Amino acid sequence: MSAPIPAGAASPELTSTVQALIPTVLESAPSDVPKLLEDYPDHVVVTLLESLNPALSQDILGSFPTGRRQMIFAAAAPESRRQWTRNEAYEDNTIGRMMEPPLGLCKPETTIAAATADLRDLAKRAFITYLWVVDAQERLLGVVVMRDMLLSEDTSQRLEEIMIRNPFYLRPDMSLTEAMKETVIRHFPVYPVCDPEGRLVGLVRGQMLFEAQAVELSAQPGAMVGVEKEERLNTPWTRSLKFRHPWLQLNLVTAFVAAFVVGIFESTIDRIVVLAVFLPVLAGQSGNTGCQALAVALRGLTLGELKAGKAKVLVAKEALLGFCNGSLVGVSAGIGMYVYASMQKNPSALMLSFIVFLAMICSCVISGVSGATVPLVLKRLGADPATASSIFLTTATDVVSMGTFLGLATLLIR
Repeated sequence: MSAPIPAGAASPELTSTVQALIPTVLESAPSDVPKLLEDYPDHVVVTLLESLNPALSQDILGSFPTGRRQMIFAAAAPESRRQWTRNEAYEDNTIGRMMEPPLGLCKPETTIAAATADLRDLAKRAFITYLWVVDAQERLLGVVVMRDMLLSEDTSQRLEEIMIRNPFYLRPDMSLTEAMKETVIRHFPVYPVCDPEGRLVGLVRGQMLFEAQAVELSAQPGAMVGVEKEERLNTPWTRSLKFRHPWLQLNLVTAFVAAFVVGIFESTIDRIVVLAVFLPVLAGQSGNTGCQALAVALRGLTLGELKAGKAKVLVAKEALLGFCNGSLVGVSAGIGMYVYASMQKNPSALMLSFIVFLAMICSCVISGVSGATVPLVLKRLGADPATASSIFLTTATDVVSMGTFLGLATLLIR
């Protein structure tokens, strides 16, 4: 075995030492490697682990004693730390993807003096906020606040005497939204992450948690019209084209559906030209109604307010709001139609105003229901509720508003 090299060794020496160690490490069982590397400085071990397959590095790190493993983690770059925390085992937008390796682990029998000595070395390499008290299986028992250690008059006190027992923790499989609901009233700088057995598997900083949620919320408006959350201002135009174009093609197809509906009533429009003037009015008003309902539904899903069984209440509420808003707006639109049709000397001016009133009510009711239903259906299908929801909603509102308006005109005006 090559002799250990000092921490300040030049890069060529470090490289040659690591290259000499790699064959021996590969031939050894992961559980035997810590013994093999016990005389080597932490920065040598870090370089060695970074040269290996991440899965093998994770297995080797898991075999190191807690204290040495923390020092190795602290000496590694943040990217390596995250890679060695088994983040890939968890789905996107979960706490497991965001967590960092646990640092600051101590046993309950450790004294304040001993913990301070260990912390002095560890804090030189990593930012430590709390000490985490764990048992032999690394199950989280409590958390020690630095203030309590500082104010203690007896440095021979054991950590279990000053620790906060049964601390709050997150689960690695917890979604970002669920975690935000749990932490919004706590505001801790760091949150422990424990597996189902209570073992401390990682840490998540509060700042990172809220930044991730802010990014998630900021991506919703773009997702509603087919702009992926991965797209940024500096995204290459070719990648942006790949993200956006498929949704624009879908939007074109849905626009053809609306055009087809208008085409069915072409003869009615030719006979009563004034109808064409009010088609954008109906489409725009019903579209705004649907977008309002969509925004509320997405907000409820994001914040976790839409509990099981509340979907029907949401839909019923939006239907009622659509009816009320449609009635009020319908009166104004009906008056507008009557005035315009009278100016055009149309003999059916009063009937046209009544048709606009009815069409506005029907359009706003169905638009409100669609705005609440589209994200719920997408979620039920396993898709992102915000994904291009505006495109689907626009199709529904256009088809319904135009179809209702022109259909009533065809039936009631001969």
